Amino acid sequence: MRSRVRGGSGFFVRSGGPLVTYPAERLYEEVGFIAYYFHWPHDEIMDMEHRERRRWCDEISKINKKLNDEPDKNNPFDVFGRR
Repeated sequence: MRSRVRGGSGFFVRSGGPLVTYPAERLYEEVGFIAYYFHWPHDEIMDMEHRERRRWCDEISKINKKLNDEPDKNNPFDVFGRR
């Protein structure tokens, strides 16, 4: 069973287990990516669930691919595979 500790940033505590967090560097990349392209406020992006943030990163990447007519290799969020 998981219980939320902090907003939508992806921090969880497993009952009986250690604190599990999403890597801070990856979180900054996602927040910066969405903020740069959509100009959404930091707090709004941070309040999103991890999956929602990832979905927006994927959608932005698709838009860029279509506009630039470039292959997926330019999607910085596919470099490490889907999460």
